[in-house]
Amino acid sequence: MLVHPQFDPVALQVGPLAIHWYGLMYLAGFMTFLWLGRKRIATLNNPQINAKLLDDLLFYGVLGVILGGRLGEVLFYNPGYYFSHPLKILAVWEGGMSFHGGFLGVLVAIAVFARQQKLRWLQLMDFIAPLVPPGLAFGRIGNFINGELWGRPTDVPWAMVFPKVDNLPRHPSQLYEFALEGVLLFTLLWLYARKPRPVGAISGLFLIGYGSFRFIGEFTRNPDDGIFGLMTFGISMGQWLSLPMVIAGVLLMVLSYRRAA
Repeated sequence: MLVHPQFDPVALQVGPLAIHWYGLMYLAGFMTFLWLGRKRIATLNNPQINAKLLDDLLFYGVLGVILGGRLGEVLFYNPGYYFSHPLKILAVWEGGMSFHGGFLGVLVAIAVFARQQKLRWLQLMDFIAPLVPPGLAFGRIGNFINGELWGRPTDVPWAMVFPKVDNLPRHPSQLYEFALEGVLLFTLLWLYARKPRPVGAISGLFLIGYGSFRFIGEFTRNPDDGIFGLMTFGISMGQWLSLPMVIAGVLLMVLSYRRAA
């Protein structure tokens, strides 16, 4: 049985300035986005998608991730706590970012950007989709370092005790999600996007892949605190939010290939 190392969430302290691991993971995700984005640009042969556009996309994407992710955490998962402690809404360095909220935030932000640049929204989303999973992977590492979003009790040989929770051996679900939503999803999307695809198909695969992997991973993750827990049919809020993603992804891929036929 393993024990969570209980990392100090502060990576570096310089006087009153504290740099948190969680923030560093977001920074690593954004830098990886730029690095992989430049590699994607080199293979697309599309003059509309260039390094300047990539930098602007990152700016809009960061706004969408932070604002949408935090609002999603507040509204989807723990409204009672945050409405009772409104200043905690601003404490993003403590963790607590909803992927589904961040995803919706990015959709809106990129739609605004596409309209300003007179570009096709789905074309931009297809470009972005393979660049997202590494950021998700870094986010799960941040969750693990913070010792948050721990798993359900289990007796598997690699079970881990999270002392700040209790003494029960639990699934290290953050690492499962790192492997599924980060490594595996990135591999699928990157390989699929290497060849020309109908507009919308890459975005559709992202929706199917993330929604499916998140749905599977939630079976080992402890239900989030707040007013929800396990809901109808014994599945979690994260699973309910992932189901529409899978359905939308299937529809998007079908429509994309039909239009291209």
